Amino acid sequence: MTSTEETLSNLLKEDRRFEPPKELAAEANLKEEAYARADSDREAFWAEQAERLHWDTKWDQVLDWSNPPFAKWFVGGTLNAAYNCLDRHVEAGLGDRVALHWVGEPEGDSRSVTYAELKDEVCRAANALTALGVEKGDRVAIYMPMILETVVAMLACARIGAPHTVVFGGFSSDALATRVVDCGVKVIITADGGYRRGSASALKPAVDEARAKCQDRDGHIVEKVLVVRRTGQDVDWDGPETGGPDVWWHDVVEQASTEHECEFFDSEHPLYVMYTSGSTGKPKGILHTTGGYLTGAAYTHWAVFDLKPETDVYWCTADVGWVTGHSYLVYGPLANATTGVIYEGTPDTPEKGRWWKIVQDHKVSIFYTAPTAIRSFMKQGHEIPDRYDMSSLRVLGSVGEPINPEAYVWYRHVIGGDRTPVVDTWWQTETGAIMISPLPGVTHGKPGSAMIPIPGVSADVVTEEGESVPNGSGGYLVLTEPWPSMLRTIWGDDDRFRDTYWSKYRKEGWYFAGDGAKKDEDGDLWVLGRVDDVMNVSGHRLSTTEIESALVSHPKVAEAAVVGAKDEDTGQAVVAFVILRDEAGDGGEDIVADLRQHVRKEIGPIATPRQIMIVPELPKTRSGKIMRRLLKDVAENREVGDVTTLADSSVMDLISDGINAGKAED
Repeated sequence: MTSTEETLSNLLKEDRRFEPPKELAAEANLKEEAYARADSDREAFWAEQAERLHWDTKWDQVLDWSNPPFAKWFVGGTLNAAYNCLDRHVEAGLGDRVALHWVGEPEGDSRSVTYAELKDEVCRAANALTALGVEKGDRVAIYMPMILETVVAMLACARIGAPHTVVFGGFSSDALATRVVDCGVKVIITADGGYRRGSASALKPAVDEARAKCQDRDGHIVEKVLVVRRTGQDVDWDGPETGGPDVWWHDVVEQASTEHECEFFDSEHPLYVMYTSGSTGKPKGILHTTGGYLTGAAYTHWAVFDLKPETDVYWCTADVGWVTGHSYLVYGPLANATTGVIYEGTPDTPEKGRWWKIVQDHKVSIFYTAPTAIRSFMKQGHEIPDRYDMSSLRVLGSVGEPINPEAYVWYRHVIGGDRTPVVDTWWQTETGAIMISPLPGVTHGKPGSAMIPIPGVSADVVTEEGESVPNGSGGYLVLTEPWPSMLRTIWGDDDRFRDTYWSKYRKEGWYFAGDGAKKDEDGDLWVLGRVDDVMNVSGHRLSTTEIESALVSHPKVAEAAVVGAKDEDTGQAVVAFVILRDEAGDGGEDIVADLRQHVRKEIGPIATPRQIMIVPELPKTRSGKIMRRLLKDVAENREVGDVTTLADSSVMDLISDGINAGKAED
């Protein structure tokens, strides 16, 4: 057994099971037979899923895998993503159905749009973009707050065949400029600002800085900047009257015609480029194309959440700056004629119960969020959510990172009232859609486990040599067959695409996700995060996810982050940063010793943290991801790296001040 397999074979045991609600199981969209049907003829199964969409021209071939890893799906077919998300529903008589309930952060600032209204808005924006010189194949960057115009902008780009790259509004001007140059962006769509934690947060200045950097540093010219007026704050303006690129949205979009005849594009026409972190420091532009991606997003949204579009109200809390917002806030839900919710602000503004109030007000029935958000609510306790009526909820989802068992159980109990299945989903920017997840009408939920691949997807946990590991063992998570929503390449860099994702198991033609995983004794999958997050302590390989789960299972702990720090004696040592639940106060003078003993009991002496820091907060991006590399900097007494993407950079000062309090004693 290799060291990586050893890592992951001594996981915490989990014996709790939650069977599907009988009523949901009886009416479930997908039942047990779907697994066998998909396995017997995978291409026929995916062809069946593609029939969910409107194709102007039917495909000739389901999959062309003649030149792996470069896949082509639904070869010869033509379609339009915006038509599939809007026009066909209006034509089917669903124009009066609400497409999106939008909730702004300021109290009372809200708007609901029907499918007919959203179609008209998208047609106006498509006409306006065309008038600004955007043509099929031109790239458009979208740097926006969570407002309806952001969705309109994405769909307008899709309608005219201009691939979009949405850049998260929390990123710096440097990060924006890097993406604009790499993608060759012609037009940027932005806003004067958005609302964040009760105040207006500017966006246009970052665009101005990015545009200048693109031109001065790289010689790249952004031709137009289309600006939505959201907050009304003053912005520097370089408009057409002075020969500049700036154009107000309300001047060109709101005046445009609602008549727009869309073109139908080849199934492999680029839909969007989504940038994700790269190990070299240069972001990777993940390319998704139209037919396969939309098929994967629509199918998984319908199957994994047991969607009933006639009655469900669905809310994915992700920002559209991330792939979750693309697949499960925009493209998947709208392709399925869903009534969705989009919220501009933070979960605790203007009150800590803001999310639960939205669930109550809009009678949300399907709710999809990240474990980091769930753990932050655990910290506050159950009293706040208990104030709200959330009886409308019937399915809960988790996304973004493995969810520890205690957070899963809290989520199901406090938010779901012990009646809702929790779908713990694993997927990536690169996969485009959910790959591994329970099915709410089939699976006996197991806290912390993503369970098995969904019908149509083939995954395994394998050794360094590519052999499938037995139950009870760990290794590398791979996808062993192509799937429709898979990334097609890294924008402008086919060699990097091959080397990053396909080189480890090139001979087998497997996609290596970069994650470690384990099969438990039942053969169910536990995803344990990036292989890079595995620590080597005295020759033993330990998963940070496992130790974090052990810490959070302690009744006084709300959240934990674990890193490996250099150690002269053991090679690496475990260093933990812990947030206590509000009701735990400061935890008492023995809390560190208590937590170390708890980890020792749950996992074993080798996993006992060398240091445990009780901290008020963890360094997180505005999307909720914990920045463990910054914690590693602190643990190893290095200068802390770039903090510009953090929601609150002052958190690092608080942590740094306390880290030298000394090592916890054995």
